[in-house]
Amino acid sequence: MPTGKENAGLTLAQLAEIEELRAARHPTSRATVDALEALLHTPIPVLDHGFLRVVDYMGDDDAVVQAARVSYGRGTRRVSEDAGLIRYLMRHRHSTPFEMCEIKFHVKLPIFVARQWIRHRTANVNEYSARYSILDREFYIPAPEHLAAQSQANRQGRGALLEGAEAEEVLRVLREDATRNYDHYARMLNEDEQGAPVDPARAGLARELARMNLTLNTYTQWYWKTDLHNLMHFLSLRADAHAQYEIRAYAEAMVTCLDAWVPLTAAAFRDYRLGAFTFSGPMLTALRRMLAGEQVTQKGSGLSRREWEEMMTVLERPL
Repeated sequence: MPTGKENAGLTLAQLAEIEELRAARHPTSRATVDALEALLHTPIPVLDHGFLRVVDYMGDDDAVVQAARVSYGRGTRRVSEDAGLIRYLMRHRHSTPFEMCEIKFHVKLPIFVARQWIRHRTANVNEYSARYSILDREFYIPAPEHLAAQSQANRQGRGALLEGAEAEEVLRVLREDATRNYDHYARMLNEDEQGAPVDPARAGLARELARMNLTLNTYTQWYWKTDLHNLMHFLSLRADAHAQYEIRAYAEAMVTCLDAWVPLTAAAFRDYRLGAFTFSGPMLTALRRMLAGEQVTQKGSGLSRREWEEMMTVLERPL
């Protein structure tokens, strides 16, 4: 049974279920991937109490190739040919072959991360219901290295780290607010873990009402299933260095699963999506002028200041 950090965020019942699932064997004729089978059901710790684990999947790199080749009924015989085809599909954004593969995750995450995550609507989601069950007393508290002030240059980003007494005060407030609100939530419910009243002399508030008092750093859980194409779209945004740290931590754990599941596709994804930059038509025009030896400035490029700065940053050229 997992021990140490692998226990983070998991109940004893969940640990027992995972152990049972990992011990079970299911003879099958469908494609399986040894590297992902080794990860199957195993929780990957994320943040302070969260985790992500693969609970099921369908397809592999061969399924992508098979779907791409079906139009003229010819298969490939060498891995190098399969890799080349997958890279072609990725490079030219032919998405349907990647939609033939699916994966399902079990995720434990703070509510505010879930609300950001759910903006990706091309997935099937079933979330833990606080109408039927009582949420755990677990809250996300940022580590000191992720506690930052609002960026003055980016309305969606973080600026300089908070330090010293200021950081300690913020962490104290976060802990106190989350703890106080959960205490009030539990008092309004008036239920123990078995659903019996703590104080028989009074009625508890309905769970669907009591939950509204919880803070957004309270942890929730869900099952999230998507196809490979939409998973890579999610990762291209959320595993990016500009993404919010908390959701990026989950995305990076998912990239680990992607590498194990579809290594040829994952390599192409890193080259053409995750580690790439898309040049607009005006950017290409400016770049061609620069390569021809012309001294191009932002004002004469036809690009906005932000576009110019983005291009110069990617090219590692002075602004």
